[in-house]
Amino acid sequence: MAIDKAKLLTKKFTHSAEIRGILGSSLLRQKNFKEAIEFYRQALRIKPDYVEVYCNIGDALKGNGDLQEAIKYYKQAITIMPDNANVYNNIGTILIAVGDTDKAINNFKQAIAIKPDLLEAYNNLGNALCSKNDLNAGIKIYKQAILLQPNSAELLNNMGVALQSNNDLENAINSYAKAIRLRFDFDEAYFNMGLALKDVIFTTPNTDVQKIIVSILNKKTYVKPEDILKASISLLKSDFSIENIIKNFSTKKLGQLIQEVVQVLTNIPLLLKLMSVCPIADPEFEVIFRKVRNVLLLSVNKTVFSEEILLFLSTLGLQCFINEFVYSENEKETKAIEELEFLISEILSKGQQPNPQLILCLASYKALHEYEWISFLRINNNIADVFTMHVMEPMQEKKIKTYIPVLENITNKVSSNVRVQYERNPYPRWINTCLTLKPLSISGVINEVDLRTFNKKINDIKNPNILIGGCGTGQHSTNSAIRFQNSNVLAIDLSLSSLAYAKRKTEELNLKNIEYLQADILNIEKLKRQFDIVESVGVLHHMDNPIEGWEKLTDCLKPGGLMKIGLYSQLARQDIEKIRKKIEKLDFKTDDVAMKVFRDELINSGKENYKYIMQSPDFYCLSSLRDLIFHVQEHRFTLPQIKDCLSRLGLKFCGFESNKILQSFKLINSGVNDPYDLDKWSFYEKNNPLTFQNMYQFWCQKI
Repeated sequence: MAIDKAKLLTKKFTHSAEIRGILGSSLLRQKNFKEAIEFYRQALRIKPDYVEVYCNIGDALKGNGDLQEAIKYYKQAITIMPDNANVYNNIGTILIAVGDTDKAINNFKQAIAIKPDLLEAYNNLGNALCSKNDLNAGIKIYKQAILLQPNSAELLNNMGVALQSNNDLENAINSYAKAIRLRFDFDEAYFNMGLALKDVIFTTPNTDVQKIIVSILNKKTYVKPEDILKASISLLKSDFSIENIIKNFSTKKLGQLIQEVVQVLTNIPLLLKLMSVCPIADPEFEVIFRKVRNVLLLSVNKTVFSEEILLFLSTLGLQCFINEFVYSENEKETKAIEELEFLISEILSKGQQPNPQLILCLASYKALHEYEWISFLRINNNIADVFTMHVMEPMQEKKIKTYIPVLENITNKVSSNVRVQYERNPYPRWINTCLTLKPLSISGVINEVDLRTFNKKINDIKNPNILIGGCGTGQHSTNSAIRFQNSNVLAIDLSLSSLAYAKRKTEELNLKNIEYLQADILNIEKLKRQFDIVESVGVLHHMDNPIEGWEKLTDCLKPGGLMKIGLYSQLARQDIEKIRKKIEKLDFKTDDVAMKVFRDELINSGKENYKYIMQSPDFYCLSSLRDLIFHVQEHRFTLPQIKDCLSRLGLKFCGFESNKILQSFKLINSGVNDPYDLDKWSFYEKNNPLTFQNMYQFWCQKI
C-alpha cells in the first residue's frame, strides 16, 4: 500500500526529483532496496547533479548486494562533491567486502583527511590495518579514535582484539574491561575477554576483572571455565585474604578458625562461581576444601552452622559432585559418613526433615541421587542448588536414556569395555561451554582456521550434514552445531549415560539441529549415510584398531568432504605413559577407591616427574583422571604415522586447529606452505615435545 501511494505521488509531481528522493530514502530505511533504487534512478533522470541521491542509491545498491554498481554511484557523488568524507568511507567498506584492502585503506584515510572526527572511518581503518596484520598501525589508529570518543565501547573492543593479536594481553584485557563498563550488554567484548584470559596469569589483585569473569561465567556459553581457570586462580591467589589463608592454613588451627576461613571464602563471588561450574584444578585450594569438609563433617552434630557456612558447604557440594568426589576420605570420615547416612535415614523414616547442614555435609562426600530416601526430602533454599545438581539432573538423564535410539548392539570387546567405563562415569561432566557468537559458512570456518583445502566444492555446501563420531557428553556436538551455519548434526557415542548427559545439555541450550544415537564407529556403515563433515576427537585412540575406525569414518565422508581428527601424541604423553606402566606393573585396580589411593600417592610423593601430571586439569576430576591414566584402551601416535594413515585412507592434510600452536610454529617456519607440511611439524614437535599436550587436532579432506 505504501509503495502504491508513493507511485501516486510521483504521478502527481511528475517533475519532482526531491519527492522521488524522499520516497527512495523512506524505502531505504525500510530496507526495501529494489524499490528505493528505482525511485532514486527516477530522481537522477530528472536532476543528474543530485548529489544526495548518488550517495543514497549507493547505500541502497550496497544493501542489495550490487557492490560494484554502488561504487560507481559513490564515485559520481565524489565527482560532484569531492569533500564528502562519508562517501569515501562507504567506498572503503565495499572494497573490504570485495577483498581489496589496500584501496579500502586509502579511502578510509581520505575520509579522515577530509573529516578528522569521523569515528566510523577510524574504526574501519583500524580494522583494515589489523586484517593485514599491521597491528601496531591499527592500534595507533584506534588510540587516536578513542581520544576523540573515549566512551566508544566498540572502539575499545576492537583495540582489545588488536592488542590481543599483538600478544599484549594485559592491555587487551584492560581495553575489554573498559568496553564492558560502558556497555554491560556487550556480548562480543565478554566473549573476547574470555579468549584473552586463557593465556594470562595475574600477579596483582583486580576486583573489577573478578566481577567481569563472574559475568562471563554467568553467560554460560562464552567460555569453557577450565580454559580461564589458571587466570582466575591466579587472580584469586593475588587477593591478600586468600593468600593469607593459604599461607597460614593448618589442621590444628582450622577447628578454631573455621568461621573466619569460611567467611572469607564466601565473600569472594568468583571463587563460589568457579566451584559451581568446574573442577578447581589447584592443589592448594584442594587442601582447603578437603580440610573444611573434614572439620564440618566431624562437627556436624556438635554445632549449628551459620548461614555463611551453609552457603559455602552448598557450593562445596556442587564442586565435589562436579569433580566426582575425587578427594579421598580417611577412616574417621568414612565412619562419620556412615553415621550421618543412618541419622538422615532415621529422621526421614519418622516423617521428619533433617537439618540442611546434615544434607549438605553428606553432599560433599556422596551423590544424593544414590539414596533411596531422597524422594522424602523436602527442598528449601539452603539445599535447592545441591538438590538440582545431585538429584534432578541425574533423574532427567535417567529418563532420557530410555528414548535415545540405538543403531545396533555393541559386540566388539574393546568397544564394550570402553562403553562400560563411560556408562559409569560420563566424561567430561560440564556445566558451561564455549559456543561461537556467530555461526559461519564452511568457507568461513576454513578461513578462520586458515585451512588449505584441495576441492573447493566444499565451499558451495549451504546446509552441511555433520557426523560427530564419539560425542561424549555433548560439548563437541553443541559446538559444531553452532559453529557451522544451517548445519544438521548426528552425534554418536558408545555410552548411553554420556548421550543422555549430552541430550540434557542440548535441550538446556535449546539447540534443535542435533540428533543423538548410540552406535559403535565400527558399525557406522549400517547408517547408509554420507556426510559433508565428519569429526572425531579423542575417540579413535581408544579403539582396538584406530585405523579401522578411521577408515569407517572416511567411508561415510563424501568425496571432497572435510574431516576433523583428534589423536594422542606419543611425545606429549611420555610422562603419562610412564605412570600408566607403573599402574600396570603394580596391578592397580581401576575402581574409584583404588584410583583415589593412587592419586594421593602421587600428591604425597613429592617427586619432580609427577608435578607435570598434577598440573593437568584432568587430575582434579575422577572420570578425567581415569581417562588420563587408567583408561582401558589407549594408543598414541607420531606425526609420521599420521602422515602415513592419511595417505592410506585417501585424505589430504589441511592444517591444525590451534591458533596459539600455529603462531609459535610460524616463528621458526615462515614459509607459506610450512603450516601444511607434516614433515616440518614433526621436526618442530621433536624440539618442542609438549606442543600437542591436548592431542593433535587437525583437519583433512577426502580426495
